[in-house]
Amino acid sequence: MKKVGKQKIALTTGILFGGVHLVWSLMIAMGFAQTYLDWIMGLHSINNPFFVMEFSLERTIYLVSFTFVVGYVVGWVGAWVCNKTCRK
Repeated sequence: MKKVGKQKIALTTGILFGGVHLVWSLMIAMGFAQTYLDWIMGLHSINNPFFVMEFSLERTIYLVSFTFVVGYVVGWVGAWVCNKTCRK
């Protein structure tokens, strides 16, 4: 098996993690995140105890940046483990 490209996997995972949180932040900015959260919790037969805060650009930048970095690290470590353990 070919080696997995750590950089490509890390970037892909980072973009995925950050992108999901960017979509969530856009939902907050557009005003329908609370409705979505209530609907998702209802599908799981759970009363929603959470309330969505006001949109903040500063929090959004931090959230998307932080989750991108976490995703990058998770992807890089995952590719490294795969390269070390997968048959060649």
